[in-house]
Amino acid sequence: MPSSPLRIGYAAGAFDLFHVGHLNLLRHAKSECDHLIAGVVSDEMLQLTKGITPVIPLQERLEIVRNIAFVDEARAETVPDKLDTWQEVRFTHFFKGDDWRGTEKGLRLEAEFAKVGVEVVYFPYTMSTSSTVLRRALAALTGEATGAQETVNA
Repeated sequence: MPSSPLRIGYAAGAFDLFHVGHLNLLRHAKSECDHLIAGVVSDEMLQLTKGITPVIPLQERLEIVRNIAFVDEARAETVPDKLDTWQEVRFTHFFKGDDWRGTEKGLRLEAEFAKVGVEVVYFPYTMSTSSTVLRRALAALTGEATGAQETVNA
């Protein structure tokens, strides 16, 4: 009996201020693939793409994510284009929170990945918490401004 092809999953995120939403994404992703790679977005890419500076440095975020039971491999994501990452990693499934579903960015991502045979899989967004909410709470506690507009569940 022929074996089915290996399902290689890729879940990218800042994973800054690691919270249950991040854990839920990784847990759901692992349930949908044989090998899960977590892409931890670098400090430079977060600054470039979202205009934010992470609270936790990249090497520490990598260490945290690398030690999550659902993650088989963690790597720094240092390029803004997910297709460039795909060229290096060759994943078969890309995982995102469903807050991207139906958005311009989400539809563009789906179309680009469809051309190379990658399936985009969405998981329920954890409404109870987000990095943006945590970042605002930290700013309020320290009296700092939060800076640039941030996307949820970064």
